[in-house]
Amino acid sequence: MIKIISPFLISFTFLFSYKGYADENQMLTLYRNSVIDTHMRIHVASFNAKDGYDYNSENCHLAAELFQNQLRVVTRFWCEIGNFKK
Repeated sequence: MIKIISPFLISFTFLFSYKGYADENQMLTLYRNSVIDTHMRIHVASFNAKDGYDYNSENCHLAAELFQNQLRVVTRFWCEIGNFKK
């Protein structure tokens, strides 16, 4: 019985311990400021796909551009490397 359960237990452990997202230096966070306070940093989205920095950077900057180019948007959008920080 132990011989049968062991491979399943190892597979199960690997499945739930596998990290499916990027490391801190390969992820980006999209921020925006506030109409009231231009120095405020408001978290909009995190881009942390395991496909790496280039993939996450392209998607973050594209999202920032799309948000920024909406009609009557006066807030500023930008990307920074790493997790959300206040």
